[in-house]
Amino acid sequence: MSETTPAAPKVTITRNGPYMVSGNLPLGEEIIGANSAGESVKWEHGQKHTHEAQYALCRCGHSSHKPFCDNTHKRIGFDGTETANRAPYREQAKLMKGPTMSLTDVESLCASARFCDPNGSVWNLVNETNNGAARSHFERQTCDCPSGRLVAWDNATGKPLEPAYPPSIGLVEDPVNVCLGPIWLRGGVQVVGADGFEYEVRNRVTLCRCGASKNKPFCDGMHVSIGFNNDT
Repeated sequence: MSETTPAAPKVTITRNGPYMVSGNLPLGEEIIGANSAGESVKWEHGQKHTHEAQYALCRCGHSSHKPFCDNTHKRIGFDGTETANRAPYREQAKLMKGPTMSLTDVESLCASARFCDPNGSVWNLVNETNNGAARSHFERQTCDCPSGRLVAWDNATGKPLEPAYPPSIGLVEDPVNVCLGPIWLRGGVQVVGADGFEYEVRNRVTLCRCGASKNKPFCDGMHVSIGFNNDT
């Protein structure tokens, strides 16, 4: 008796509707941990959510059953038109070369998690990567960027530095800004547009779940501006 091959992890965007998740992807809350100055310094695991092998996540931001869809998008006439640049990451990225490490940056993907800011910011730290402490901060802070806006590269090997994530979904929470953040895809989850377009598969991707991003399907930090929360 042959075994059934597990479905590949995938998120399919429906036209003006939810994200359809397949592949039995684990789902849990990921909390931005801050220091006494309010700086983002670590990820903290929160509640795990039970789910089916396939499930629908709210994309309009107004479900009464967050994070899952309850069809509110139909009642409010949600416009989920995808507007993001579909070119591969490297084609969009700006490059900053440091002495031992380099930094690529696609600003439009910023999800406002702010791990880039401490210790003088990664844009300054990249220029000090021949210093052990600065390099350590630079590597950790770029790898903690949930959207993959920022990627660290080893100049000696030419390879990116990426955290090892199993395919999974995190629901970001931001206590400092008292709001809920994006849907965080980790470990190479395929995203398929409402028109069937297959976005580049990346290790770290953040999708909008407040409904207000102007860079759909990706998060652009608007959840902070609108104070997105469970009462929205």
